[in-house]
Amino acid sequence: MSNEILVSAPALSREDRAALTQAVRQLEHVSLAARLTNLLGKQIELAGALVPRPARAIARKATTVALRVALRTVLKRMDARQRPASRNLHKALAAGSGALGGALGFSALPVELPASTLVMLSAIADIARAEGEDINAPETGLACLQVFALGGRAPDDDALESSYFAIRAVLAQTISEAAKYMLQKGAIDANAPVLVRLISLIAARFGVVVSQKMAAQLVPVIGAVGGAAVNYAFVDHFQSVARGHFTVRRLERTYGAEVVKAEYELLRLEDVT
Repeated sequence: MSNEILVSAPALSREDRAALTQAVRQLEHVSLAARLTNLLGKQIELAGALVPRPARAIARKATTVALRVALRTVLKRMDARQRPASRNLHKALAAGSGALGGALGFSALPVELPASTLVMLSAIADIARAEGEDINAPETGLACLQVFALGGRAPDDDALESSYFAIRAVLAQTISEAAKYMLQKGAIDANAPVLVRLISLIAARFGVVVSQKMAAQLVPVIGAVGGAAVNYAFVDHFQSVARGHFTVRRLERTYGAEVVKAEYELLRLEDVT
């Protein structure tokens, strides 16, 4: 009988388990709809259905365009040197574009949404870099884009199917194919079929949040000040999701994906609040 050495999986340190606990809160228990309801004192969860159909059609197109433009432009300009993420710069920029949207209404959406999406992807990439990601790696850029899907859940989503790891699993194959394509080509071509497919998958979930944002802007006399506040909440939501996402990825690099996933699921099932 041979002697086998059993090597147990490394346990998370107290500090890293606390970071993962916070990540679970950020990824499973935070929604833009709840933020907007608290901000405006009105129920936003189901208000997306009140957005006029022509406006929803414009929003769907603007969402896809915004993601394609953001993918092409933002990551090329990032400085790869690691540094702490800025907490307020991107919120201030988003508030500025939101003021324009609040003042001009739905007519500004085709311009305002791409602008705010560019700001948010910059904020997300800033957080990724601070968490030790190689910002020049194609896979990191796609992980940044993935945040828009992770932050876009509908109120009636099945809790299990819309959990963090479930959404990552849905996107995993397409992200892997897109990363290989980008490595081979050495450039980002947002018109490449694999990237078009990925953006379409992400846009479907991101569009849920955009509808909630539009519903908030339907609140009477929201105006420029209210539009700035809505966009502040918009970018704050995705910054929170990005911190959770890149915390999980950082811990995966240290402990391995399976260890972190098992610990994450335990915390999620405990319904951390």
